[in-house]
Amino acid sequence: MEPSSPEFPQRIDRRQALKWIGAAAAAATLAPHLKLAAAQPEGKRIGWDPALNKAYKPGDLWPLTLSEEQRRAAAALSDLILPPEPGDQAPSALGVQDFVDEWVSSPYDETLKDRPIILAGLDWIDAESTRRFGKKFAVLGEAQQCQIADDICGKPAVKTEFRTQATFFTRFRYLAASGYYTTPQGWKDIGYVGNVPTPTFLGPTPEALRHLGLA
Repeated sequence: MEPSSPEFPQRIDRRQALKWIGAAAAAATLAPHLKLAAAQPEGKRIGWDPALNKAYKPGDLWPLTLSEEQRRAAAALSDLILPPEPGDQAPSALGVQDFVDEWVSSPYDETLKDRPIILAGLDWIDAESTRRFGKKFAVLGEAQQCQIADDICGKPAVKTEFRTQATFFTRFRYLAASGYYTTPQGWKDIGYVGNVPTPTFLGPTPEALRHLGLA
């Protein structure tokens, strides 16, 4: 199978992405209630939530976790999973690896669960790349990257020796999609038209109200 095939199993189609975004939106409503972990990075506590009317740079709220090699591997894997449309920027150019780094670095119980999975997985993907091809994952050609990703993406069934890495790939793919589809380019890809000023508000559509059991 050619790496550019639209059926390549480790990549995401838009219908699947939309389902994930819906789940992410539902999860976002719970964000104010996330509990801080008992053990904070370097003993630092930030309170329940950062101020939402302030712009933050990566690392402002908590120390970041990924090494430079892990960040390069994360960027390359994001680009492989979410190949850009012609004329669009690659996910790495939009900072998807920054999103992943912020996520696994944040001091919440829910996000800290992902930290060992993502870090170990990124280390493994570089080690496996070096073992097979003598180079880090980020500098491999697409066909070689795909050979590694195919072994852990879940289609076909993952071999026993790759099951731990398949767990990493499943979680990383979700985080990469979550990061990408919260960028303006990602919004455009799925037809999201929010955050646009409007002089009127007509309220939810009848279809939406029926779906919620309110009409």
